[in-house]
Amino acid sequence: MAGNEIAPASNFIRNIIDEDNRTGKWGGRVVTRFPPEPNGYLHIGHAKSICINFGLAAEYGGRCHMRFDDTNPSKEEIEYIDSILENVRWLGFDWGEHLYYASDYFDRLYEFAVRLIKEGKAYVCDLSPEQTREYRGTLTEPGRESPYRNRSVEENLDLFERMRRGEFKDGERVLRARIDMSSPNLNMRDPTIYRIKHVAHHRTGDKWCIYPMYDFTHCISDSIERITHSICTLEFEDNRALYDWVLDQLGVYHPQQIEFARLNLEYMVMSKRILLRLVQDGHVSGWDDPRMPTIVGLRRRGYTSESIRLFAERIGVGKRESWIEMGVLEKALRDDLNTKVKRVMGVLKPLRLVIDNFPEDRVEEFEAPYFPDDPSRMGHRKVPFSKVLYIERNDFMEDPPKKFFRLAPGREVRLRWAYFVKCERVVKDEKTGEIIEIHCTYDPETRGGGAPDGRKVKGTIHWVSAAHAVEAEVRLYDPLFKEPRPEDYREALNTDSLEVVQARLEPGLGGVEPGSRFQFERLGYFIADIKDSRPEKPVFNRIVTLRDTWAKIVAKGQGGRS
Repeated sequence: MAGNEIAPASNFIRNIIDEDNRTGKWGGRVVTRFPPEPNGYLHIGHAKSICINFGLAAEYGGRCHMRFDDTNPSKEEIEYIDSILENVRWLGFDWGEHLYYASDYFDRLYEFAVRLIKEGKAYVCDLSPEQTREYRGTLTEPGRESPYRNRSVEENLDLFERMRRGEFKDGERVLRARIDMSSPNLNMRDPTIYRIKHVAHHRTGDKWCIYPMYDFTHCISDSIERITHSICTLEFEDNRALYDWVLDQLGVYHPQQIEFARLNLEYMVMSKRILLRLVQDGHVSGWDDPRMPTIVGLRRRGYTSESIRLFAERIGVGKRESWIEMGVLEKALRDDLNTKVKRVMGVLKPLRLVIDNFPEDRVEEFEAPYFPDDPSRMGHRKVPFSKVLYIERNDFMEDPPKKFFRLAPGREVRLRWAYFVKCERVVKDEKTGEIIEIHCTYDPETRGGGAPDGRKVKGTIHWVSAAHAVEAEVRLYDPLFKEPRPEDYREALNTDSLEVVQARLEPGLGGVEPGSRFQFERLGYFIADIKDSRPEKPVFNRIVTLRDTWAKIVAKGQGGRS
C-alpha cells in the first residue's frame, strides 16, 4: 500500500464478512452504508465509521451508500448536508451514484406503518410524552400498557390518516409499535414509530406533518437499499431487537446489523449536544475551530485525510468500549506529515540577537535544503543572514541550568546553516529588567559547518534575519479540556487552550497560499490558516508538535502543553 497506509488487520467485522462470503449468505455481495443525521457537523468519531463502512466496501469489491437519515426536519439543515458530503469526499471516499435520503422513502414508510396497523401490530396512542415515560417502566420494573393499546384497527387507521392530514397538534398523538410492555429491553416496550411535527422538510416541503422515528426508518431504508452489513456503534446494540422485529413483521429483505465500539478519544468530547453548546456559548470560534474534534475543525487545524485514515486503521475495530490516547492520533499525523512537508525556520517568540562584529550593511545567503534527511528530494532555498537576527526567546538563558545547551553569557552555539556565535553581553529593559537584546560575536571561519580548529559546540538553534523576516500571527493550540475524560465539560474546559503570538518567519513564507503546510524546525508542524491567512498577512496554526509530549502530561496530571 502507498505512503503510510498499512495493510488491513483482521477484526471481527472482516471475519463476519469472510464467513458470509464463504457460505454465500449474500451471494458474494458486500453493501454497507454511512447514514448520518444532517443535524450537525461530523466529528472524528464519524470519521472512524466512514473509514470502516467505505473501507470495507472497497476492500471486498462492494459499494457503500451515502444516506441521510433526515427524519427530524426541526433540527436538520442544508448546511449540514453540504458539509457532510464535502467531508466524506475530503476523507477520500466516493459513493458514486448511491446517494440516498430517508425522505425518499416517506411514502413507502407510511405504507409499511399502515400495514402494521392493519395487522394489529401498531396503534395510535394519546398519552402525553410524560405519561408515556411513566408507563414505560424501568430496568427493574415492567411497563404498563397504554389505555389506547387495544383500539380497533379501524379506529387506528382513521386516527393515523387524520394525523397525516394535520388535524392534531405536535405531541398530541403518536403511532406506537405493539410489541411487549414487559420486555426486559426497554426499546421493545411499544416504541414510538411516528410522531407529529408541523415543520416543513428540506426535501419534501409541507407534504408531511408526521415523520417516522429513526429506529423505524433506519431498518426499512437498509432493506429497501438491500444493504448486506448494517454497521453501527455499540449504542445501537439494544436497538437491534427492534431493527429485527420491524423487518420480520413486515416480511421484507433483512440485512444484518453489526455493532462496533465507538471512538472515545482522550481530551475530546464527541457529543453533538456538547459541541453545539461550545459553539453557542462562545468557548470556540465555530464548528471549524481548530480545537474542535469536528472534521472541519481538524482540517483547519492542518490534519490530512491520509493521517485520519491511518489513525482509523491503527486503532482497529473492536466490540469493547475503550479510550484512545491522544498521542495515537498525533503519531499518525506526524508519520504522514514527516514525508510530505518542507522544513523551514520560524521564531515564535522573538528575541533580538545583534552580531557586533558582522558588517552593518552586509547580507549573506545560505543555501538550506527543505528536507535535510534527503536534500535532493524537495530542493533548496536561500536564507538571508544579516547583522541583526531573531532567535527563540527560550533559546537563551542568563543563568542556565547544567544541561541547558543553548545560548547563554560566554557560551557558543551554532546558528542553523550559518555560523558559530558567542554571547558577549545582554541588554535589559531598565524598568522591567526583561532581556530585550543579546549581543554576540561570530566566527567567520565556521560558515556553514564546523570550526577549522576542531572545537565543538553542544547546541544548534534556529534564527531568522530581522531585516528580511515575515511577520505572521501564529496560533498555538492546546487541548480544549484539562481532563483526559471530561465528565462535566464546563468544569474541564481549558481556558488556556489558545495562545496567539506574533512570530517572525524566514522570507520564503511570505505570500504562501492558505492551506500550505510546513515544519518549523524544532517547533512543530504548521499550516497557513485556510480561513484567515492572506498572502499579505499570513496566519499560521500549529498542527502538532514534533514530539509526543502526552506521556509527560499524563505523568504530571496536566491538560495542556507549552
